[in-house]
Amino acid sequence: MALLSDRQRDDLHKSMLDYLFANNHTEAFTALKQSAGIDYTPDPNARYTGLLEKKWTSVIRLQKKASAIMELENRNAQLQEELSLSPAKRAAAQTDWLPRAPAAHVLTGHRAPLTRVAFHPQYSILASASEDATVKIWDWETGEFERTLKGHTKPVNDLDFDHKGHLLVTCSSDLFIKIWDSQNEWKNTKTFPGHEHAVSSVRFMPGDQLIISASRDRTIRLFDVASTHQIRTLSGHSEWVRCAVPSSDGKFVASCSKDQTVRLWDPLTGEMKSELRGHENDVLVVAFAPVAAYTAIRELAGIPNTDRTKRHGLFVASGARDKTIKIWDTQTGQMIRNLAGHDNWVRALAFHPSGKYLLSSSDDKTIRVWELSTGRCVKTVEAHSHFVATLAWGRQPAGGSSGDKKVNGTESTEASDPEKVVNVVATGSVDQTIKIWLP
Repeated sequence: MALLSDRQRDDLHKSMLDYLFANNHTEAFTALKQSAGIDYTPDPNARYTGLLEKKWTSVIRLQKKASAIMELENRNAQLQEELSLSPAKRAAAQTDWLPRAPAAHVLTGHRAPLTRVAFHPQYSILASASEDATVKIWDWETGEFERTLKGHTKPVNDLDFDHKGHLLVTCSSDLFIKIWDSQNEWKNTKTFPGHEHAVSSVRFMPGDQLIISASRDRTIRLFDVASTHQIRTLSGHSEWVRCAVPSSDGKFVASCSKDQTVRLWDPLTGEMKSELRGHENDVLVVAFAPVAAYTAIRELAGIPNTDRTKRHGLFVASGARDKTIKIWDTQTGQMIRNLAGHDNWVRALAFHPSGKYLLSSSDDKTIRVWELSTGRCVKTVEAHSHFVATLAWGRQPAGGSSGDKKVNGTESTEASDPEKVVNVVATGSVDQTIKIWLP
């Protein structure tokens, strides 16, 4: 009351007395009169009559309006957030986006360590492979589980979609490769025998008529999708072949092995083109650099910018148990740069669609981002509570050049159109979870 003037205090007391008198609170009326020391006789025509009720109802009306305004502001904020997370908005997000904590979704359901994740090339579908012998299908946009594919009897080690996303190929330690039809209830339509030990990796070749697999039986094999017949065997590694991937035009295959080498092959003839030596332990992963990354890699290597060659398969990256990543020139067989920074085995690699960065995941539980033009680690993301076994960038729509050798169409010769970049990363871990990283 100290803030009120004498006149305001007097008006307030009189309007309170009028209210008490009008509502027959005689004792309270008398007590207030004596306490305030006011001589007041109620008058129906006085300006105090009904004043308290008017003020009070005004306050309630204002409170209701304020509450309505706050609700509208909250709803507006929600709508703005939904808009910012919509696929259209995400597609138009900045082309240099990099994953940052926390992850947008944590997908749980597998009962053993994750081995591989792969994005559908057109829809918000993610497939995951696990040591629990199953493949699970998820909607990465919402984080919802969709179904489990059962058919393998031992750990599923790798999977890959064809370039339309109609077929999913998987491989397992049970020696078999299987194809699943996403347009027919994900039925297992084909099974490929042939390998004599655990099959560690499998990919569709560009054109989707062939698949290429690598195995612990030390061979790389090409199979015809339509007939399931084996077309060719590539032999040369002296140990378990961990991974074999095609260049985006299909003219080369890069493989890596427990024998500590990376090798380049001509899949048409089966001839080994080169052997890249430099790692000091098992090489776990190899990835062809997309054409979009050539400028940055040439800057890193000090190759004159007059070289504008955009042939596929000119550079590869490899990651190994020696905790390093190496960038190689496949033409000369020379190592361009050794990227050291991880504190444990390097398990997975994915090139950024912009061509500026290389992402890696490791048993040190992190994702690291390497700037290709300088070779510096520019970002470290604490990703999982256990080893990060797999990492994939969202596949680019057909026609764009992809990260992590994902586009299978032979028409993809140029750098990705920024409008078509899909900014989403998935990681899978020994902690049995998959994480989805979104802008």
